[in-house]
Amino acid sequence: MQNPRDILTPEALAMLQTIGSSGSFAAAARVLGLVPSALTYRVRQIEDTLDVLLFDRSAKQAQPTAAGQALLQEAGRLLSDVDAVANRVKRVATGWEAVLTVAADSIISRTVLLELCEAFLALKSPTQLRLRYETLSGTLNALTSGQADLAIGVIGQNGLTADIQHQALGPVEFVFAVAPHHPLAAAPEPLSEDLRQQHRVVAVADSVPRGSGLSMGLLGGQDVFTVPDMQSKLEAQLRGLGAGFLPLSMALPFIHSGRLVAKEVSHARRIGETHYAWRNSRKSTLGKALGWWLAQLQSETTQRALLQPHYRV
Repeated sequence: MQNPRDILTPEALAMLQTIGSSGSFAAAARVLGLVPSALTYRVRQIEDTLDVLLFDRSAKQAQPTAAGQALLQEAGRLLSDVDAVANRVKRVATGWEAVLTVAADSIISRTVLLELCEAFLALKSPTQLRLRYETLSGTLNALTSGQADLAIGVIGQNGLTADIQHQALGPVEFVFAVAPHHPLAAAPEPLSEDLRQQHRVVAVADSVPRGSGLSMGLLGGQDVFTVPDMQSKLEAQLRGLGAGFLPLSMALPFIHSGRLVAKEVSHARRIGETHYAWRNSRKSTLGKALGWWLAQLQSETTQRALLQPHYRV
């Protein structure tokens, strides 16, 4: 009898995945370019070696058994590990990462960010670029959890550990704004916390997957309308669905056009410090793709542009 290490090759695991996704031996055989009898023989070899039944053949469809489902789950993980090893080897050989993931907070200008992506892709490097949008502590969490290689727009410095490098991106000034038809638009200034607490606030949901995350500008007991990102928050406040703080650069065009009213509040105007951060591993050299992005982010012009989102009025 063959050893499981000899029979559970990456090719065999990929074959089992194809059967599982195709739903039948006949369909999988067509995808793999095999005759059904040859495919059935290979599956039986695996089943004999493991002494389990992987697929229920009582119907026309090939339904994975409980053991088959377990093996398919492990197959996905094992094949991902093989790909990761190949990617690491490729990085060592060329200096370019196989994949670079950039996480950007919703306060970052998506137009400028995509311009940077366009410039990077024009390099025609072997690195595949991935972009994901986050909010509040979710931006840093994407980096610390290994889901991103670079985080842009990290709010504050809480959660920055010794293995995380970071640089200041710049300050973001916030303004309390409401639609002209909102009740607070005509209220005397400065608005007290007691008065603001009586009205709904629009809040951006923290994208961190677990835990309480961050909440900003909320008062105890206040009615809250939660939206997924800063763009949605702006649109909700333009509709008068609630009040709240917005980045000044985002709100200013609408204040000038009269679609938003800026209101003084009973405490100092908020200014948030933002950073960009990346993992600093002393065991490996900086990848060329990450190095390129860090070089762009050192430009003061780029920093200002990233923190100046413009929206059509």
